[in-house]
Amino acid sequence: LTERLGRIFTALAGEVALSVDVEVRGEITEHDVKVLELAALKGIFSDVVEDQVSYVNAPLLAAERGTAVRLVTDPDSPDHRNLITIRGTLANGSQVCVSGTLVGIAQKERVVSVNEFDVDLEPTDHLAFLTYVDRPGMIGIVGQILGDADVNIASMQVSRDERGGAALVALSVDSPIPSETLDDIEQAISATWVRAANLR
Repeated sequence: LTERLGRIFTALAGEVALSVDVEVRGEITEHDVKVLELAALKGIFSDVVEDQVSYVNAPLLAAERGTAVRLVTDPDSPDHRNLITIRGTLANGSQVCVSGTLVGIAQKERVVSVNEFDVDLEPTDHLAFLTYVDRPGMIGIVGQILGDADVNIASMQVSRDERGGAALVALSVDSPIPSETLDDIEQAISATWVRAANLR
């Protein structure tokens, strides 16, 4: 899960972050969680460099690119038994973060937060995220554009901070979304931000 969160983080950021915090909360902090930091870095840099990324070279890649890395632990996790958050600061000062956990007896992987918007999303092979100003009809437009591009939606969630405020759409789709289709969506709904993560 942590490695996949790292790959999602890189897709959300769209660039190498200046700093990265790997935050581990809950019962898991009773154990050595250094491996989770390494897993996060492996995921973060897997889609940045062409060479194979391992637990051994991931910290070196971070150092080479000037990314300051910090592991933060907290035994308290109010909403989940365990929670992993990868939070980073970009060159323009903006922040990107993604959180995930394991749920249920089967310990299923779930992404539970993207840039402070609550979601409940399985980290499948092909994901997309977009933010826009909440207003009627936008979801239908997104679905229509994806359908026209022959991209099938497996699941879709909308999260918003308030009515008429900023909203996030989190999508799981069956195939990668072409970049021109993402551009079409961005223009059609005046999205403030569009990102795709292909984890396959």
